[in-house]
Amino acid sequence: MPERKKGRAAEVGWRFAGAVSSPEGRPPDLQLPEVAFAGRSNVGKSTLINRLTKSPGLARTSSTPGRTQQINFFVLPDKLVFADLPGYGFAKVPERIRAVWKPLLEKYLESRDTLRGIVVIIDARRGLGDEDQMLLDFAERCGRATILVANKVDKLRQAERARLQREMTGRAMEFVAFSATTGEGERELWKRLTALAVVR
Repeated sequence: MPERKKGRAAEVGWRFAGAVSSPEGRPPDLQLPEVAFAGRSNVGKSTLINRLTKSPGLARTSSTPGRTQQINFFVLPDKLVFADLPGYGFAKVPERIRAVWKPLLEKYLESRDTLRGIVVIIDARRGLGDEDQMLLDFAERCGRATILVANKVDKLRQAERARLQREMTGRAMEFVAFSATTGEGERELWKRLTALAVVR
């Protein structure tokens, strides 16, 4: 596996802890509360993780959607694990790899004992898509708590932000408006993640 970029991960303690690329693979057994991050291939998931962890380069970012082709695990020792799930949508990856993603994610979401919840990230400009809703429905069937995060809210006009808020109001899940660029919503999302994972 290529060597990962060094950033502030070493300073704050976050580190890459392993990966799994097939349903038969064995995720790292870290025995810590775990939160998964999922979203479309171009939603800014890796950038959001890097923002939350204050660790540029921890999760790989790319201008080419679909670079995350396995579940990557990042750990803050003795505290918390983030699981970066493969992006879904129009990712330009080989069909043989895409065919593995569905059973890989289903097994992980159904059976991961340490998983406390899932952060489903959407593009604030596009709203909730069919694939996002399918993931939310599957998470509910698995009994997984979810936090819906609308990323890139800094790109919305005021009227568009108000419409997004109205659309999300009344949904039976937590919702956070977020910007990985400006940091808006970062404190609120961490508050909810901490409550979800019962981090001490």
